[in-house]
Amino acid sequence: MTCQLKRCSGKEYYCAMELTLQLIGGKWKPLIMYRLGQDGKQRFSELKRSMPSITQKMLTQQLRELENDGIVHRDVYAEVPPKVEYSLTEIGKSVIPLLKRLCQWGAEYEKLRGVETVSTDEDAFSETPCAATAAGSR
Repeated sequence: MTCQLKRCSGKEYYCAMELTLQLIGGKWKPLIMYRLGQDGKQRFSELKRSMPSITQKMLTQQLRELENDGIVHRDVYAEVPPKVEYSLTEIGKSVIPLLKRLCQWGAEYEKLRGVETVSTDEDAFSETPCAATAAGSR
């Protein structure tokens, strides 16, 4: 079977999986989307606080890419200081069941392979994106 080069929304790819990974793949995009799916509309600082390892520059870059791809919506309010909130579009919301399932898979993997607690800070656990899902799958 010969693969044909395709183009959608400015992205070139050979199969739908490749397009999917270009749109939502990577270390941060799934976490950003998961947070917005779980917590709803959020300001930049709230997203940053829920993902302590991400840099401000990376969060800005990933949010811009998700916005350009129609996955995240950015609301700017005419206030001083300016207020900006991010939320998922309908396309973005459609990915949430897949992300929840990936999180459940991760919890199952933990059970099979074992998990070592690195931090004893209970607040750190409650801030992890999968805390609610992982707890619900046990």
